[in-house]
This record gives sequence, C-alpha cells and structure tokens, in this order.
Amino acid sequence: MTNSDPSWVVLAHLLRPQGRKGELLAELLTDFPERFEDRKQVFLAPEGFSGEASAARAAEVIAFWLPVGKNVGRIVLQFAGIDSISAAEGLEGFDVIVPFEERQPLDEESSYISDLIGCTLYDGATPIGVIDDVQFPSTPDGSRKLEDAAPLLAVRATDGDEILVPFAKAFLVGVDTKAKRVDMVLPVGLVDVNRALGSEGPDGSEAVGDPDGEDGVDG
Repeated sequence: MTNSDPSWVVLAHLLRPQGRKGELLAELLTDFPERFEDRKQVFLAPEGFSGEASAARAAEVIAFWLPVGKNVGRIVLQFAGIDSISAAEGLEGFDVIVPFEERQPLDEESSYISDLIGCTLYDGATPIGVIDDVQFPSTPDGSRKLEDAAPLLAVRATDGDEILVPFAKAFLVGVDTKAKRVDMVLPVGLVDVNRALGSEGPDGSEAVGDPDGEDGVDG
C-alpha cells in the first residue's frame, strides 16, 4: 500500500500470473504462510489504496503453495473466480490484506514489525534513535530471505544518520510496545560500524515492502 494504514495488515503483494488457471505469484509479506490454510477470506487492495474499506475487494483464497527454485521465498495464490491468465493480470500490483484486528497472535518472544516501527532503541541507558524500518537480509539477487540471518533494525539516529542494528536475541533485553521502547545491549563499536553501513545500504538486504506487514520477528 502506498499509504500505510494501521487498520490493515498486508500479507502479500501480487506480482504476475503463475499458471494457466488464474494463479498469481506474490511477494510474501508475512512470516506465517501456512496460515493461508486457515485464512480463506482476505481483501485485495489496488495500488494507491488509502485504507478505505469500500476500496478493498473481498476475495477467497482457494489454493496456495510455496514455489521452489528461483521463486523460493514467495507464494502462489489462487482466488475464487480468477480462473484465467487474463483475469489474473487484472490483479497485478494488488496487495493481499486483512483487517488489523485479524492479525495472528505471536508468541512472547516475537514482535510485529508494525509494533517496532516508531520505537526508540536504547543501548543500555543510551538512546540510539527511532526505528524507521525492519530489513531482512536476502540472497544477492534479492529473490529470497536468508532464513538464519537476524533481521536488521533501520534506526534513525539523533544526528539524522541511519544505523543498522541486528535484532538478535543475544543483544535484546526487552520490548515495551506501550512505551515505544526497545532495550538492547550491543557489542562495543557496533553502532559506529553499522552507521556507515546504514548510510550506504546493506548489500543483500531487502526492506519489507510495508511496515504494516504481518511479519513477526523473534527477539
């Protein structure tokens, strides 16, 4: 969605037809693709969607699968009533969304990306800056996430620089979403080193398409 709206959670972004029966290849914007098994009713939001419910199109997921090869890390979705390549082409660029209140619960050691955005990151008692984004390291061609790599918090420092901080359990003390605060104890020198990385952009890092995505990050 071009205009982030807290009323909705983005699950996937439809890319192009993938098959002859209306299937669509999509960028997966949730860490829980298996939940499409239980979640059949979704909404489709066109490019430029601003959050108005009347502009979202109700849809039913009738099939999904996770491709392998060059599209590993993505998802193929099939919707009721979309049964041809031409019909699927009409959905290119749409987001698959659900109401915010329907987002899936996480375990106690995980946090939603949307809850982390806007939090102030502290290294011990020292405020580092405000979390603007969460990025996921990916393969060099950007086709899939690196499953074993820690997510990166993109932090806007008090001096305006961007600092990339690994959201790793080894560094995390706690997350208080009500106080909009993330407490960590970082290795000496990490902030200075990653300040330079943040200004250039991390090689092989892919930012999440929408901060309202249903990704859960462990911490």
